[in-house]
Amino acid sequence: MSNSDPQNQANTDNMIPVHTAVAHPWLCDIMGHMTTRHYTAIFDDASYLYFFRVFGWSGSDARDDNIGWADVRHEVDYVDEVPAGDLLEVRASLQRLGGKSVTIAYEMNNLSKSSVAATLTSTCVFFDMDARKAVTISDEMRASAEPFLAGAGTR
Repeated sequence: MSNSDPQNQANTDNMIPVHTAVAHPWLCDIMGHMTTRHYTAIFDDASYLYFFRVFGWSGSDARDDNIGWADVRHEVDYVDEVPAGDLLEVRASLQRLGGKSVTIAYEMNNLSKSSVAATLTSTCVFFDMDARKAVTISDEMRASAEPFLAGAGTR
């Protein structure tokens, strides 16, 4: 269930839509609701569009420049069941912009029920795929991302 501690609540200012999905029957478990492994996949798909919209990074950067993002921490709250056929939208907000890492809050909304289905707080490091280590987020990427920081105003 959702966390009631205000210190652990994400600031959802500047949330932008980054993914839509359908809870197809093959994503559901024996109990008839979407299984946790598929929440993760939906959040992961959403992260690629988020990194593109906020930082200008895409998968071609990983292929061409051997630079990408590595998830180092996930905290998921499953808030409401998602039955087969429900429509989902994931929104995201940049919570923290560090020197080599970012923290992003994701919210999966069940459009069919007008409810929050799940939330994810994800910490990711900017990652040199050859050296296999975190690297500094460029000034250009930081400038692109700063308007998306929670509390930076409404987009």
